[in-house]
Amino acid sequence: MITSEFSRPIALDRIGLKEKSYEISADEKERAALAKRLGIPAVNSFDATIRLRLTGGGGLVRLSGHIKAELTQTCVVTLEPIPTSVEEDFTRVYSVEAGDEMAEVVVEMDEDDVPDPIENGHIDMGEAAAEHLALAMDPFPRSAGAAFESPEEPPEEPEEKPSAFAGLAALQKKE
Repeated sequence: MITSEFSRPIALDRIGLKEKSYEISADEKERAALAKRLGIPAVNSFDATIRLRLTGGGGLVRLSGHIKAELTQTCVVTLEPIPTSVEEDFTRVYSVEAGDEMAEVVVEMDEDDVPDPIENGHIDMGEAAAEHLALAMDPFPRSAGAAFESPEEPPEEPEEKPSAFAGLAALQKKE
């Protein structure tokens, strides 16, 4: 199992049919490591509320989360650092036997969704939150008023077509 920068594993046997809620926050070291992973100047704060419960007859675990982060990203136009905020809800489903055959299980899932695997009897709540943060960030952040300016193109000159009489004029000059 790969350890993430913001790891908060929970054992499967601690998850029951009754939903449990967890408040998790990244400390300074975790935020610096997350910023490096995300390729941004800084993660100033990162908090998540994670709710877990067994579902689908106990064969699946539903993770519902809410993330809130204050970031420093780089403007794609000016390359200046800009503060950005991310706040979103997300849901994931996990299964001990995740795979294509599990796609047939109906548990409020899209047709194409396949449950994530539960590895070594644990679900990493922090990694789920960090992955969703990466997806929720603005991929092309811009400072207020920043816009790409296209270089001015010279006006197109009409293509000169030779006159039908140009050939005759050239013959006349030879005489």
